[in-house]
Formats: sequence, C-alpha cells, structure tokens
Amino acid sequence: MATAPQARPVDKLLQRPLYIFDLPEELLYTLHLKVQSTVPLEVIETVPERPDASGRSSRGVEEGSEESSKAATTCSLCGLSFPNLQEQKSHVRSDLHGYNLKQRLRGKSPVSEAEFERLVGQLDESISGSDSSDSEEDGEDGQDGGSRKETTLSALLKRQAKVVDGDAEDAPVKRKRGSGKAPILWFHSSKLPSNTSLGVYRAIFSAEEQDAEEDLVETVRRKQLAPKPPPPPPQQQKHKTEDDEDGGVPLPMSMLPKNTSASGPHYFLCMIGGGHFAAMLVSLTPKLTKKAGVEDRTATVIAHKTFHRYTTRRKQGGSQSANDSAKGAAHSAGSSLRRYNEAALTQEVRDLLAEWRNLIDSAELLFVRATGTTNRRTLFGPYEEQVLSLKDTRLRGFPFNTRRATQSELMRAFVELTRVQVSTVDEAALAKQAEETVAAAAKAESVANAKTSAPKPAKISKEEEEATLHTTQLQALIRRSKAPAMLSYLQTHKLSPDFRFVPYDHHAPTPLQLAAASNSPACVIALLLKAGASPTVSNDDGTSAFHVAGDRATRDAFRLARSELGEARWIWEATGIPSPLTQIEVDQRTAREKDEKSAEEAAEKQRRQVEMERIRKEDAEKQAGVKEKKFGKGQHLLQQPVMTAEERRREDAKGMTDEMRMRFEREKRARAAEERIKRLQRR
Repeated sequence: MATAPQARPVDKLLQRPLYIFDLPEELLYTLHLKVQSTVPLEVIETVPERPDASGRSSRGVEEGSEESSKAATTCSLCGLSFPNLQEQKSHVRSDLHGYNLKQRLRGKSPVSEAEFERLVGQLDESISGSDSSDSEEDGEDGQDGGSRKETTLSALLKRQAKVVDGDAEDAPVKRKRGSGKAPILWFHSSKLPSNTSLGVYRAIFSAEEQDAEEDLVETVRRKQLAPKPPPPPPQQQKHKTEDDEDGGVPLPMSMLPKNTSASGPHYFLCMIGGGHFAAMLVSLTPKLTKKAGVEDRTATVIAHKTFHRYTTRRKQGGSQSANDSAKGAAHSAGSSLRRYNEAALTQEVRDLLAEWRNLIDSAELLFVRATGTTNRRTLFGPYEEQVLSLKDTRLRGFPFNTRRATQSELMRAFVELTRVQVSTVDEAALAKQAEETVAAAAKAESVANAKTSAPKPAKISKEEEEATLHTTQLQALIRRSKAPAMLSYLQTHKLSPDFRFVPYDHHAPTPLQLAAASNSPACVIALLLKAGASPTVSNDDGTSAFHVAGDRATRDAFRLARSELGEARWIWEATGIPSPLTQIEVDQRTAREKDEKSAEEAAEKQRRQVEMERIRKEDAEKQAGVKEKKFGKGQHLLQQPVMTAEERRREDAKGMTDEMRMRFEREKRARAAEERIKRLQRR
C-alpha cells in the first residue's frame, strides 16, 4: 500500500507565515546576517542573491569576474579605485560623488573623501533620507504639500549656499535615520536552500541595534516572545462607534482609561491624512490560532480608534487651511464647514492621544504617517501636554507605501512590518534577464554607432545657391505675368532662356514650360520671340510646352510665334504646335466672333421685344372692360369677377418655359420701377 509522501523539512519551516518575534527554533539558531548592499528595495526583494549551479551566491561570482576588470572600476572625478563593479556602483550613488559633480558644475575642484567627511561633520545636524516620508497618500489625502525629502548632500549644499549669500548661521536641520541604507535586512539559514533568503525590516530595530550589525542575530533571538493561548469568547457583543470607518479585528472599541498600561511589549501605529485618522496599539506577543489545521499567529490589538472629518476640498485637493494660506480665506459655506471640521479633528485626535498617554509612553516603537504641515502640527504640536514629539528616538515612518488611514490599513502595516519576507531566486529567469540586458545594450550601441557613422548631407555649393535664387525670382515673375521684368532679369544675370530650375521641377522645368502652365501669353511671346527660348524642350512626362498650355490665348501665342519665327527656325512638328497664325488672322477671327456674338444678341433682343409686345397685348385685352352674359329675358347683366394678382400671374405664365417666365417677371419689375421713378419726378 502506497504511503503519502512526507513534507520536507524546508516546506514545513515555510508552511506558515514567519513572525519575527516568534521564529521556529530551527531557523532561529541557524540564522546569520548576509552582506548588505545599497541596492534599491525593489531589486532586493525580488533578487536578494543569485546563486550559481554550485550553490555559491552570484555576489562572489560577480566579484571574481570583476577582479579582472579593475582598470574599469575607477572614478576619475573623485580619484578613487574600487575592487569590483558593485563597489563602484555604490560610490556613484554616494553623497561624495554627487558633491563632486556639483563642484565640477560650479567650476570648482573636487574634494577628497577626508575633506568631504570634514565638511559633513561641520553640519549641526545632517539630513540623510527619511524613513517617515516613504508612505504615499491616496487621492483624497493630498494635504498641504508633503515635505520634500532631504539628504546629507542637499543639506551641505544649502549650508554652503547660505554662507555664500552672507548668512552666518544656518537653521538647524533635522536628523533622519537610515541614510542610504536598504529598508530590509537579509538573513540566511543553513536549513533553507542557498537561493532562499529571509528579510526583516530595519525599522523594527532601534538605532543602537542597527549600528551593531554584527549583533543583529543575537538581537533577533532576544526579541522572541512566547505566544499566548487563544482567549475565551467575549461575554458581551462587540460594537462599532459612529466615528469608526471599519470593524477590523473583533475587539471592543471603548477608550482605555488614562492609568491603564499594557503588559508586555507593544507598538503604537498612527496614520492621518485627508481628514482620515486611525490609531492602534498592538501587542507584540502573538496569539496562537489554527486555520485549516495549520497553526498560525495573529496580532492582539490593545486599543484602536478611527475618525473621519470632511476637511479636503473635493475635486481640487489639499486641505482648507492650505488653500487659505495660499489664496486667502474663502467665505463659502463649504469652507466654513471644512475649517470647523479641521479644528474638531485636531481636538479629537489630541484628546485620544492624551487618553492613551501611558500606553504610548510604554510602547517599544511609534510608527506614524502624517503628511502635510497641518497633519504634523495636529500630532506633534507644539501644544500643551502634547504626547508625541519629533525628538522621540522611537519615532518611525512606514518603510513602504500605505493607503487611506483606516484600521484595516494599520493592521496590514503591522503585519507587513513584523512578517519575515521570504525571497527565492529563479536562476533561469535571472540568466534570461541578463541575456536580454546584454542584447539590449548591444543593440543600443549598434544604433548609436550607426547614427555616428551615417553620412552627413553634402554641403550646397555656391553655384547651387545662385541657381536656387534665380529660380525663385523667375518663377515669381512668370506667375505674375511680368514679361518685361522677366526679360530684364534674364539679360541682367546672363541666364539662358532654357534655364533649368533648381530644385528641379518635373512638370515645368524651364521658364517656357512654367509660362505655358501658368496661362501667361505675354511671357510665352516674350520668351519665344525676344529671349529665343526653344519650344522643343519637354518635361519628364515627354510633354512639350504647347501641350502644357491651359487656354486658347496661350496656345495662340505659340502659333503667333511660329508665324513670326518662320518654319526654318525650329522643328515645329516635334513641338506639337499647329499651323502658324498671323496677327491679322487673329484680329479677323476676333472681329468675326464679335460680330457673331453681336448678331446673336440682336436676335435675342428682337425676340424678347416681340414676346413682350405679345404679352402687353394679351394683358390689355384681359383688362379692357367687363364682359356681359345674358341669362334670359328680363335678366340683369352679370359682371365677370375680376381675377386676383396671383391668378393673373398664373394665367400670364401659361405656355411659358421657366426661362421665359423669369424674363417676363424681370420685365414687369423693371416697368414697375420706371413708373415709380416717373411719379416721383412729377412731384
């Protein structure tokens, strides 16, 4: 009978989430700290180590391969050399390298490492990163502009700028912890595979514990806490107050008295922003639970509270106090409500902190997220009997992104802080990523080389520049039919009448072709008779200048030129120009066409007069008198009813075409106008 396969020891160790304050003994006594680097958080979390096939980490492999390229691992700006590429990358991200870059931009010489340390030591307090500004707000939490992160380099540059400007004393700056250090400390255990690492957030250790990195493993062992058994079911039903946004853990929401103190170590977590506030006191001693038969640890919440007030300007962002400071106090109902809510929220938060004073004072660490001047002033004052202080060494920020201040978000943050991060490296994925990186770098280099080796456009010669200028001038004169000016330009610059335009025009490459295409008979005559242009030149389509012409006057100009120049001057059959035409023939044709047009107009006028006479006669007959009809003896004569104007117009238009009807209407309007003018003249 086949038995089910037993779980491996490694799988058993990682079967449940690891809690930093209650680690299994197998891991706890085989734990050792790995060499930390200044690689960014996202790189460390995904790729803490890259072991090779033999089990060694990729760090050693890289160092071994980089020893052969020591000549490339130097910084010419700072005058330093490094044993491997990793050290050089760390130096490039250092404040010393950044300071020397600023020195070079200012035209000053770089400083040595010892000189830079001396300059940093002269600062009252250095700003070197912020572990309290790593949290990001959501859309509604945009308060009055979060504080900008400052570094040792920026603090030193500000001090030097103030000294140059004449300030003898610069304002004291705030010391921030964790400068240039990764937020996660990585450990390794012999009980785990070589490609698996365990990460713990640096923020849960005190400053003294962080400085003594060689004793961190011992510190982790001292922080271990025995889990509590599950508590008995509560006697009374848990409830949720009106101000709370979410239920979170099933615990009473009532405030603890001032004299209450918690037994055992605990953390204080607090978030405020966008009118939302959430605070929680949570014990570090885990509580044993079982889920689906697997033993797990859960948090024990000592107290928690959430508030929400309408303080943020909807669809505009920022608090009302920030808007008042920037643009002056607004006088709307909404602004007044937001100001009242800001004051009420501040008072509620401070009252809550005062009630929790004993618990906060006895807390191991304080994790606070307060973005914006108003929110920081709410928590840190100054005000009478304030509870939280910026000088408190227990104060921390959340070393990861956080969302809106709610109880569930605080619980998520606590779990994230105290849960051990497990990172497993996929060697195949890393190798593929390295190959893709090398291929992309090679492709970028080849593209850059192709760009640098690409032939530059040839420089335009002086002759081409002159030809381009002549082309511009001649084309402008021809398009405006300025024949005398065109001839003068050709003679002045001694240009050929068959000059080729530059840049080359495939449709009209010569002045004669352009004159024909522009329907300019004057320019065509001037070019053919006075300049001596050849009509046999064709464009790229094989079309002569005559066939490019668009109207009869331009085509007649070619025929006149053929008559003037004679048959022996050009091979006229090749040009497509018809038989020659003299000026007399042109004049005769013009006169004949004019006479024909005059005769047609006279005939049309006579026809119109006859038609108008007929219309007048019919109109007179219709309006002559009254026709009588006799219906019998002794009957009276009945008058025929007179037609209306509209009926008369319809009667008159019978039998007419649309064109005749329009002419008739125009004649009637003209007669009516004449009658009105005559009446006005008689007065």
